[in-house]
Formats: sequence, C-alpha cells, structure tokens
Amino acid sequence: MEPISDIVRAHRRVSGLSRVELAKIAGVGKTAVFDLEHGKSSIRYDILLKILHALNISMHFDSPLIRKQHGKAGVGGQESP
Repeated sequence: MEPISDIVRAHRRVSGLSRVELAKIAGVGKTAVFDLEHGKSSIRYDILLKILHALNISMHFDSPLIRKQHGKAGVGGQESP
C-alpha cells in the first residue's frame, strides 16, 4: 500500500497546486499539508479529511466484520467534512 503522504503529494502536484493553495482550498493551515506530505503521524482526522476532500481522494475501510455485515468488500468513501 502506498503511503498517504505520497498519494497526497502526487495528487497535489498533478493538480498544479502549491501547498499554500491546497491549504486554502481545504480550509486548513499550510503546515497541515506540509506535515501530511512528510508523513507526520499525528495529523488530526478532520484535517486529513478536508485535505483529501479538496483533492477528490476517498478512503476505503475494509475488515472481515465489515464484509460480513455489508455483504460486500467493505465500505468506502470519506464523510464530507
């Protein structure tokens, strides 16, 4: 699995956004984008969701329990911030 820091950095670059521009679009501080792209492990979940939402990235959670309860391969998507 690719680290989320690499995924966010790649999406930001392909989108042609600077860290400051992404932070403004996401409604977070520029330090949050920098920290996430550099693998800081203590980023707040709500901040993560805002950045992912701004880049149109969704998360997918999966486990045996989820598959059993939902009868499919997991539940996806992030909740909108």
